[in-house]
Amino acid sequence: MSVKTIELQEYRTLSMPATALPESIGTALWKRYGSKVEVEFPSPKTANQWQLTPQGWAGHIPVDEKFHLFIKPKVELDNLFHMLEYAYKLEFLATGDMVGAASLQEFYNRLAKIIALRVLDRSRKGFYREYVARTNRLPYLRGKVALESMLRTPWESSLDCRYQENTADIEENHILAWTLFCIARSGLCHDEVAKLVRRSFRATQGIAQLKACPASLCEDRQYNRLNEDYQLIHALCRFFLDHSGPSHEQGYHDMLPFLIDMSRLFELFVAEWLRQHLPKNIILKEQATLSLGGEHKVDFRIDLLLIDREMGKPLCLLDTKYKTPTSPSADDVQQVIAYAKALGCPEAVLVYPKDLAKPFDDLVGRDIHVWTTAFALTDDLEANGIKFMEGLLSKAMACPSHRV
Repeated sequence: MSVKTIELQEYRTLSMPATALPESIGTALWKRYGSKVEVEFPSPKTANQWQLTPQGWAGHIPVDEKFHLFIKPKVELDNLFHMLEYAYKLEFLATGDMVGAASLQEFYNRLAKIIALRVLDRSRKGFYREYVARTNRLPYLRGKVALESMLRTPWESSLDCRYQENTADIEENHILAWTLFCIARSGLCHDEVAKLVRRSFRATQGIAQLKACPASLCEDRQYNRLNEDYQLIHALCRFFLDHSGPSHEQGYHDMLPFLIDMSRLFELFVAEWLRQHLPKNIILKEQATLSLGGEHKVDFRIDLLLIDREMGKPLCLLDTKYKTPTSPSADDVQQVIAYAKALGCPEAVLVYPKDLAKPFDDLVGRDIHVWTTAFALTDDLEANGIKFMEGLLSKAMACPSHRV
């Protein structure tokens, strides 16, 4: 069965004749992925053409078995891979693992092969196991008997037992099984890698139930000497689960989309880059929550907050914006002013992936300095990061309230 692949570029409109896409496919794309790809149907407005415009997402969308979309990011692939390595803490990968990846699909394949091999290696050693508390009605005594239950049903011959079971059917392994299941359903793997993924998935089937696991389960986990290798595998799992969208059809046979939210990736990348490079006297806080109001509070989420470690006071707040307007919007400026006022933070910074043609820099209300800066995503990301951080700290520390 031949598959028609339509290639798009992030934020760039592709126009096609009305005959290039069946209406049923356009409708399915609009209904299922309208927030990811803006779909304009053929009409006099569009000169009787289809118009598809990706909205800040990159990756693969299987509309059905015959029509697939591949969305290229506007960021250079080498830099995109570098961003992903930072954001998902994949720096443990050998340099050669990613060298030569010519597309996002190839990058996906190489990571899929790595995780499959690591899971197979762990299966040969034996999957991690833990003692888990169980309560079951058994025909024999195991552990402790639940006397209160037996007294309620004295005619029952079986026993309500409470015991500890050493099992591999635990969350650590549920994450592995679900990740491999999602990779197998992506349809993005080459034959050799797909076979390896299916083999590693089968290895998990005898020991762990298949349970849906969100990417958040891979974060902030505790490891010990018996499962320390899981930390690297879970880092890879987080990458795949974060970008494997839910299937919109029933049944396990459907292919899953693989989509990278470039706005979220930009935020994660900037945060992790700063975490690894900031001076030790500055604390980075991500996703800081701010609640306003009395009885009925409204919660706001601040992307990044820099805090003076010694004083415990906020130095500046940062709001990442994965877009390149000529100048910041009034809404964006108002948003960071409100955050800064509520936090008592003297510096509010809007961070873009490119220098704006008309940057903003002003003292608002005599106590809040609002300005724009860029962590450029072209050329050398490390050099761009140093430039971004030095400019950020020099301005933040120049504020009178932070001068030593």
